[in-house]
Amino acid sequence: MGAAVGLTQRGWALLAVAVVLAAGALLFGIHELYAIAGAAVVLIGGARLWVGGQRWDIRVVRHVRPTRVPAGVAARVELAVVNHSSRRSPVLAARDPFDGGKRWARFLIAPLDPGEVRWAAYTLPTSRRGVFTLGPLELELSDPFGLARIVSIGCSPSTLTVHPRVDVIRSRFTPAEREPDIRVPLPVLGRVGEEFYGLREYRDGDDLRRVHWASTARVDRLMIRQPESLMQGKLTVAIDLRTGMHDPSTLEAMLSAGASVVMAGMRGRIQVRLVTTAGVDSGFGSAARHGSALLDALAGAELRAGSTLIHDLRVGPGVGPLTLLTTDAASDVELAAISRAAGRSQLTLVVFERSGEGRGFGFGRIPGRDRVVTVLSGGSFPAAWEAVPC
Repeated sequence: MGAAVGLTQRGWALLAVAVVLAAGALLFGIHELYAIAGAAVVLIGGARLWVGGQRWDIRVVRHVRPTRVPAGVAARVELAVVNHSSRRSPVLAARDPFDGGKRWARFLIAPLDPGEVRWAAYTLPTSRRGVFTLGPLELELSDPFGLARIVSIGCSPSTLTVHPRVDVIRSRFTPAEREPDIRVPLPVLGRVGEEFYGLREYRDGDDLRRVHWASTARVDRLMIRQPESLMQGKLTVAIDLRTGMHDPSTLEAMLSAGASVVMAGMRGRIQVRLVTTAGVDSGFGSAARHGSALLDALAGAELRAGSTLIHDLRVGPGVGPLTLLTTDAASDVELAAISRAAGRSQLTLVVFERSGEGRGFGFGRIPGRDRVVTVLSGGSFPAAWEAVPC
């Protein structure tokens, strides 16, 4: 079991009472109090001996299904409790902390015969996004009077990732400029990663390692493999997580909106990149695991002190269409600098109004080619997004 015997709160309280009674007997000469104090001490000592003499070997296997869920979708914990001892186990109290001990799952484990397996299950709260730790699960054995106990670890910690809520919105992303001279289309079944689906003629500066020799021999011209990643559109989603830009409502609404934009891009099978002022830069990707990693990053996002948008985001040129999510605390100068940094790429600016602090959006320095989506305090992001013409 690997755990020391200790006293419960009731045990410590009774010990304190015994000390007070002994002191009273000494001060006031009431010798009967010695007997009561002594009986209390004997009871506590007997409880410790009883608990320490118990022998049991209970192990627990925990499964969180699934380990990643959108906010509001139930997650289930399944526990398999096994008695590895050669004797029948005592009644044990199990406690499984969640979210740093803010919530607990508590239940009793009835006596198990040697080798017997018993199952238990409960659901986890998923109303709030975040990365939550579950466990370690504690098994506690106490004496019949509840004075002494022994606690052991029955199961190591697990992790539950709750992604921000994702709303289904229209995709408004302009595909990246396609490479010219796609001459020989190839089968696309099973295409993944850097596999190619087209060929073009060789041009000065091309990497000779991408020459497709079979096609070169067939058409008598150097033919270059066309990677899938160069054929797809690009989208960069930038999120402002600077301290002082948010109130609690705007932060969660913005992360949900960012997740919605990211997943709209993933559904469109384009290359999506996530950048935040907190230092996240995912790089471009379009595989399912890339989308899951982006949602994981948004689930664990936290505010961080920063300077200016242009310094903290570092979006750079050639990012493809850029969607920037911020609040009305961002200045027009900052937003204009981001627009210039995006170059010819189209900028979609999503601005969340803080509670009672709206400044009446003017954005006079934002070029007319850029789109501004204004989400009023307490308003709906999907409705604001759909209301702005593509």
